[in-house]
Amino acid sequence: MSTGDTERGSERDYVQSLERGFAVLLAFDEEMTTPTLAELAAKTGLSRPAVRRLLLTLQRLGYVENHGTRWSLTPRVLTIGQHYTATNARIELAQPHLLRLAERTGESASLAELDEFDAVYVARVPVRRIMNINVAVGSRVPAHATSMGRVLLAWAGPARITRFLEEAPLRAHTSRTITDPAELRMALSEVREQGWSIVDGELEEGLLSASAPVRDRTGAVVAALASSTSAGRLAPERLREETVPLLVETATAISTELGWSPRTPPVVRDGFF
Repeated sequence: MSTGDTERGSERDYVQSLERGFAVLLAFDEEMTTPTLAELAAKTGLSRPAVRRLLLTLQRLGYVENHGTRWSLTPRVLTIGQHYTATNARIELAQPHLLRLAERTGESASLAELDEFDAVYVARVPVRRIMNINVAVGSRVPAHATSMGRVLLAWAGPARITRFLEEAPLRAHTSRTITDPAELRMALSEVREQGWSIVDGELEEGLLSASAPVRDRTGAVVAALASSTSAGRLAPERLREETVPLLVETATAISTELGWSPRTPPVVRDGFF
């Protein structure tokens, strides 16, 4: 359990209106770019009067704007993500490493962090579009079906892994997706043992990716570095032989700049499996 989990406070410290405000903001997506008040109420499960008050508040703060019966986000929403990037030194530090990795492999390079049941892209150097979903900084992908997610989960600690296996929706995205908790636990054990992950066609048919862990000065895994390609461009064997060594080398370089040393004692989490 993270420090944040132990310092969440009691229920009386919980501001429900803030939660509802974020629920309304997050209801805007590529399928509902300019929703009506009624559509937002249906998606969030909130009453129309509540959604109206939240929208008017967000409008006053500059995060949404009104177009008759429809609403849209404003560019000010982007500043929320920019604040995270600006206060996270490893993202800026990793960017030149991602660029060099992309140049050496000819494939997209990404950095991701774990958030609940998803791996979230926090930095990316795209080379070519290989996924049907639109991937950019801030995009979320299911951790169980991606190499990034498995790297992040493999070193997440026993409590986090158990909660994930019990609560995460292990949806089958393709016929190859691992959806059995016991099988996924074994896959995470293998990732931890070998020090990297390859996932072939589990999120999307033909999508092939490899990931390696990025560590901070304490040795804790704080991010996953990934290189993605298509099965038509590179066979899994070649990815393992040619890309994985570059990936591990680059992840080690980023970790070293974050203060990690191969001599740093690993973070011990007893009872991993």
